[in-house]
Amino acid sequence: MYFTDRGIEELVARRGDEEVSLAWLADRLQEFTDLHPEFEIAVERLATWLAREDEPDD
Repeated sequence: MYFTDRGIEELVARRGDEEVSLAWLADRLQEFTDLHPEFEIAVERLATWLAREDEPDD
């Protein structure tokens, strides 16, 4: 188990029954990077990966 799995498991446990929009998620990611700019690159990579999830690998 990776350390990040605990955070993902907590997210599912606390909010797993909720439905959210991608706009809401984008707002939360932006808020997070505003508060924690040291994670900007990781959040950018995650957002790009999610945006392109349905594209075939090059």
